[in-house]
Amino acid sequence: MGNLNAIGLDSEKTMKLATKLNELLANYSFFYQNTRGYHWNIKGEKFFELHLKFEELYNDLFLKIDEVAERILTLGFTPNHNYTDYAKLSKIEESKHVTDGKKGVEEVLNAFKLIITLQREILDLSGDAGDEGTNALMSDYIREQEKLVWMYSAYLNK
Repeated sequence: MGNLNAIGLDSEKTMKLATKLNELLANYSFFYQNTRGYHWNIKGEKFFELHLKFEELYNDLFLKIDEVAERILTLGFTPNHNYTDYAKLSKIEESKHVTDGKKGVEEVLNAFKLIITLQREILDLSGDAGDEGTNALMSDYIREQEKLVWMYSAYLNK
């Protein structure tokens, strides 16, 4: 093993991990802002139901953004913090304007697909680095989000 960082992990492996975590941070940030837009702009028959669900989701994403950024810092690196950097890294695109609840839920499901896939990549990297902290975080996120995918899919009758 090469040089170790402050928490005893290989510095080269944690640099790769921090890079992927910054990519996750960018995707979470776009997902968060999109979900705020769904919450604000939703109209129609399912307004009350979806307005609350989108609020729950963006509050959870807000916490995850902070946890991911703090994990990057724990590994000894700097989290990106501006949308210019996020736009370069995020696979989740900016949602322009969604008032249709079904469309909003479809976009949430698409975002989860990207996020969960990326978190699995991070899980592989954290396993290789022996980074139990990142590993546990990603495992918890994946388990929780897979259940949300099931629930949102059920809402769309998929």
